[in-house]
Amino acid sequence: MRLIKLVPDDTNIKFLKFRVPFYAVSVLLILASWAVVFTNGLNYGVDFAGGQEVRLTFEGQTEAPIPALREQVGQLGYGDPVIQRFGADNQVSIRVRLPAEAEGVPGAATEIGNQVIASIENSYDNVRQDGNDTVSGKVAGEFRSTALYALLAAMLAISLYIWVRFEWQFGVGALFALFHDVSLTLGMFALFQLEFSLQIIAAILAIIGYSLNDTIVVYDRIRENLKKYRKMPLPELLDLSVNETLARTVMTSLTLLLALIPLLFFGPASLFGLTAAITLGIFVGTYSSVYMAAPILIWLGVSSDSFVPQESVADAQDRKARGEV
Repeated sequence: MRLIKLVPDDTNIKFLKFRVPFYAVSVLLILASWAVVFTNGLNYGVDFAGGQEVRLTFEGQTEAPIPALREQVGQLGYGDPVIQRFGADNQVSIRVRLPAEAEGVPGAATEIGNQVIASIENSYDNVRQDGNDTVSGKVAGEFRSTALYALLAAMLAISLYIWVRFEWQFGVGALFALFHDVSLTLGMFALFQLEFSLQIIAAILAIIGYSLNDTIVVYDRIRENLKKYRKMPLPELLDLSVNETLARTVMTSLTLLLALIPLLFFGPASLFGLTAAITLGIFVGTYSSVYMAAPILIWLGVSSDSFVPQESVADAQDRKARGEV
């Protein structure tokens, strides 16, 4: 039985032939994404915008009914709640976003928490209230700052690793590709006003990891071919390297999409933002590895001598003494 090959072994696609227009489009998309972010802003969830937190214990049950609670609280009109276990299996923390009209009104936030508690007590017996507190905007701001620092630290650490592992040009190329992927993801959330929460930070970190993995595979093949084909023009060598890794790239992306697309259309609403971010990240991460990370090496001055060990002065003198010059 013959195996089905989505990508033939002898592909010879001239990816870098259109590197200039593709780069121009990518730069425009990055600028447009940040323009939308600064114009529309991000639709921060409870984690980043503050809200009301209610802590409850379901004393009559061994485990809190989190899926049912998420649906029930979501029907109260305060957006998608953030519900997590808090301590034992029958203890939960429920956070809802405060509406704009409740800000600055004494007692409004507590009243919203009481509505959440009353709704749950009407549906479940033996529910104990453990807390009804307001999550301040200051705390939410600290969450935003910490999340931003985590993203920046991840991108810089990755670039530093690639710099040490390959050459500094490769580190710059990987950093630009990652910046492209993160920018387009943020632009999508700002454009469609999808809720931006800690889940999305996790999704962006996953996108960075996937894009990096794909980029390193391409870079490793480029490095091997630079040593093997010393006289080949760099654009042709980059095309060769991308084509040689194309089958792996396509199969990896399709495998992930087979799991993500059903979850995107038929999964729970609470996971829609996370799934949408990673799905977009698969596309832009694959694209950036081919059209961002590889072509930039030409403009950064990578040549066929980049990975050839440089002869020291002592080695040159020794070779000259042996009459090999």
